Amino acid sequence: MSPSSLSVLAEEQLTLARATGSGRSARTLHGGPTTLLRQTLVALVAGHALAEHASPGDATLQVLCGRVRLTAGDQTWPGSAGDLLVIPDAHHALHADEDAVVLLTVARG
Repeated sequence: MSPSSLSVLAEEQLTLARATGSGRSARTLHGGPTTLLRQTLVALVAGHALAEHASPGDATLQVLCGRVRLTAGDQTWPGSAGDLLVIPDAHHALHADEDAVVLLTVARG
């Protein structure tokens, strides 16, 4: 396995997100349907969001660049570059306050 530059991959995903109407792009970096750990790079353009969805299990978001808000019900957790957010075990959404890239890590099973 060769190392990957998260900075380079983040910029690539952000470029792709800026070119889409949805304002988002994602790429799985590690894992798949048969692994316990999955890591996905998610880019969101400012003003766009991942709509409310169910919790995938134990999961965290590491903010690589930009600013985001993780919301669940009436609770909100802000995140900026360098922050690690624990995803609650509840329906939640992710909003981009400015162009942002996060690394989503999910432990399944």
